[in-house]
Amino acid sequence: MTLERRSILAAGSGAAALGALPWRSARAQAANTIKIGLLSDMSGPYRDLNGPNSISATRLAMQEMTAARGLNVELVVADHQNRPDVGINITRQWFDRDGVDMVLNLAASSVALAVSELAREKNKVAIATSTATSDLTGRACNANTIHWVYDTYMLAKSTGAAMVRAGGDSWFFITADYAFGHALERDTSAFVRAAGGRVVGQVRTPFPGTTDFSSFILQAQASRAKVIGLANAGTDTTNCIKQAAEFGITRRGIKLASMLMFISDVHALGLETAQGLVCTASYYWDTDEKTRGVARRVLANSGVNTPVTMAQAGDYSATLHYLKAVAELGAGPAKASGRAVVERMKAMPTQDDAFGAGTIRADGRKLHPAFLYEVKTPAESKHRFDYYKLLQTSPAEEAFRPIADGGCAIVRS
Repeated sequence: MTLERRSILAAGSGAAALGALPWRSARAQAANTIKIGLLSDMSGPYRDLNGPNSISATRLAMQEMTAARGLNVELVVADHQNRPDVGINITRQWFDRDGVDMVLNLAASSVALAVSELAREKNKVAIATSTATSDLTGRACNANTIHWVYDTYMLAKSTGAAMVRAGGDSWFFITADYAFGHALERDTSAFVRAAGGRVVGQVRTPFPGTTDFSSFILQAQASRAKVIGLANAGTDTTNCIKQAAEFGITRRGIKLASMLMFISDVHALGLETAQGLVCTASYYWDTDEKTRGVARRVLANSGVNTPVTMAQAGDYSATLHYLKAVAELGAGPAKASGRAVVERMKAMPTQDDAFGAGTIRADGRKLHPAFLYEVKTPAESKHRFDYYKLLQTSPAEEAFRPIADGGCAIVRS
């Protein structure tokens, strides 16, 4: 098994970082070094929404905290190939042998659920920034895991409910056949039915590995549903949209509801194909000068020319807040107990240039507003990556599932 894996010191080159510190033994150095593991999809269907920009975003937060608080922080990176067994093996090695203290990103929900449980067992920290399943703060919650950026409940409530209000009262789902797709279909179906709509059918597509969605799209068309709900993400989403366009689905009056679409997907599709699609996000690079500043700094160091996604912004935001909590506790206590770090993170308000002000609930859910966007037409786009126009905003206290409804066992009634 070949893994993409690298170690990076937050302050730049290893020599520069070590030269700024007083001499100490290798053991003392390790005892005071916080190690972060970025575990994600670096080569599969979710690579564009994570990949080099995720590494750059994480490094950016590390650099800022190194400059501000003098922390010694190291980053390791690995590709889990969207396989829970690979993800668990990497994480176990990181925790047991390599001294990693926090694992970040996680991407595929199946991987995130497995890594979250291992973090609880080893008393480390897991922060899901590119993961959707709302079960992370529900039935599968624990005191060592935080869920950042978005989840299936938020996406379903914002995008799904808006589509029903616009007249899309019958749905057929094309669903990625694993934990993420199942949770997104489940949560969206609940909102569709609550709004008076109905689900007329669904089909499960193998994940990963499906590239031809034509037969699934034809099944959806034959159902006569007004809306085809895409309960998938990454290249699965873009392939579905491209192939639906080839079949002229939207020309027949059928709406496509991409339940989790990233700005990287819009970039890959192009505005000619993506125009008019509606999606939900919690970060858009062109919202204000602060969000634009984050995007500029991330792209300056990533070496790629693609728009910064909400997941990548989440890597920056979550790493920054984690390291603030570590600085408050001290490196020694932080390395000794991931649970203590998470408790401190929940007690501290969040604040950064990507998401603004926010909080973390007792169940581990990071709270911030959710935004419903429509993809611009080519004529409406005026500059690079100018892809979205805002339709509505859900405030933080309304965007996510009420804590009492999640069934999280660590929440005191």
